[in-house]
Amino acid sequence: MSAVRPFEVHVPDEVIDDLRARLARSRLLDDSPRRPPSGMTAAYLRELVNAWIEFDWRAREAWLNAHPQFIAEIGDAAVHFVHLRSERADAPALLVMHGWPHTFALQLDFADRLPDFHVVVASLPGFAFSSPYATGEMSEKRLAATMLALMTEVLGYERYVTYGEDVTANVSDLMAARYPEHVAGIVATHAHFPTMQEREALTDPAERAFFDGIAAKHETDGAYGHIQATRPDTLAVALNDSPAGLLAWLAEKLVEWSDTPPGDPRAVERRISRDRILTEAMIYWVTQTIGSSFRPYYEGADQPDPIPPTTVPAAVFIQRHEAMNPESIARRHYLDLRIFDRLEEGGHFTVAEVPDEMAARVREFVASLG
Repeated sequence: MSAVRPFEVHVPDEVIDDLRARLARSRLLDDSPRRPPSGMTAAYLRELVNAWIEFDWRAREAWLNAHPQFIAEIGDAAVHFVHLRSERADAPALLVMHGWPHTFALQLDFADRLPDFHVVVASLPGFAFSSPYATGEMSEKRLAATMLALMTEVLGYERYVTYGEDVTANVSDLMAARYPEHVAGIVATHAHFPTMQEREALTDPAERAFFDGIAAKHETDGAYGHIQATRPDTLAVALNDSPAGLLAWLAEKLVEWSDTPPGDPRAVERRISRDRILTEAMIYWVTQTIGSSFRPYYEGADQPDPIPPTTVPAAVFIQRHEAMNPESIARRHYLDLRIFDRLEEGGHFTVAEVPDEMAARVREFVASLG
């Protein structure tokens, strides 16, 4: 474990000039005839590409750097994180973790709304400014151990609350189950999912219907995951070389997985602004981490081993992307479930989409822990 070193984002001028030149030479296609449903259209992609050419990155870079950032060597990974300290020394600590395809940056608006917390927003190894693990696989167990080390050994927080989205929902669940002496509470908007084997054993009609629906949707909308799990390097070559392709790949998921009505992908900007979308694309582009961001898919972190139930106090807020997730599943996993509620707004990227509401809900839950 190394000492923590400060970090600031600074993209060289030549990288920005090269990006703009590539974007200006983009060979964009029209929509296919009778195109299948998708979260991206040719017209909206053209808008985003043109906006990226004109994007004031230096202003956005200054905004990112207004958030104190650091890097710590943990095992064989250099882990990047934002650390927002409260003025109150005894304030509760909160670990915030992202998933795919978003980065730490998409969660900063939420973190900014919690000045009464010590907030740590971590970049997973291989995402943004964190290096990949140099050796070995990227499993949810390894990610949980890395995040534990960051919070306890690097930052000295013996007790903290965890929050994860997408892949790190499993990591958050696992941390609560394996390290209850450190996890004071868990907040979940992606409530616990049983393994595939556990789902096959379900008998409750509502539970089976929910997971059957998830499986059916995966058949029609899951091509991204299949290719990232089976041909990650081939896809990464294309996305790492074409900023327009990278932008399309990322923005499609931001549209489809957020609480955005189908039909007009521009509507995503009611939840996630254009500047925020372009910030995500820019971070992937300048760090060249789109390939390493696929590692959870082809190394199994998105197909976790069974996670035992946890006795840690829990608050579950079901987001709109999983609106019918059964309460019975949550109650079997979170044995001390203090709050179960279904959000009226906000999808897969919950704290980015409804940061004010989620900040208020987290604050209320943590205050109840005493």
